[in-house]
Amino acid sequence: MDWLAIGAVVTVGLMVGVELSVAFVVNPIFDRLPEDAGVLARSDGARLLGRTMPVWYIGPLLLSIAMAVLRPDAADAAWAAAGLLTASVVMSIALLVPINDRSKTWTPESVPADWREQRSRWDRLHVVRVAMIVAAFVVLTAAAVD
Repeated sequence: MDWLAIGAVVTVGLMVGVELSVAFVVNPIFDRLPEDAGVLARSDGARLLGRTMPVWYIGPLLLSIAMAVLRPDAADAAWAAAGLLTASVVMSIALLVPINDRSKTWTPESVPADWREQRSRWDRLHVVRVAMIVAAFVVLTAAAVD
């Protein structure tokens, strides 16, 4: 049994599940809450997920790289998955983290006038990031079953 491939696929698959949930379940629920509650929920989510994101994104990336290096038969697909995961990390740091860092401090009393636009921009960028990690999951799974 190839434990590295299993670990990589399961880890990326879990990441996909959580990120899909954030995009299409959790944030839409937060957005339907009364305004103050929605701001507080987004702010709390930004703090919680902001602490876990470095490990959450770097771990699967490292597993994909390890698979590319240690499984020559699957190297091309594993490198492709690693490239997609790298792009998601770069995108996160450059585009999503700055919005997330601002939203961590939001309260109903201190929320900026453009908070809805910032929230919408984060949501749109997050969907693009989710598409990248879904693609990485598909490619990595193909590499694992090769």
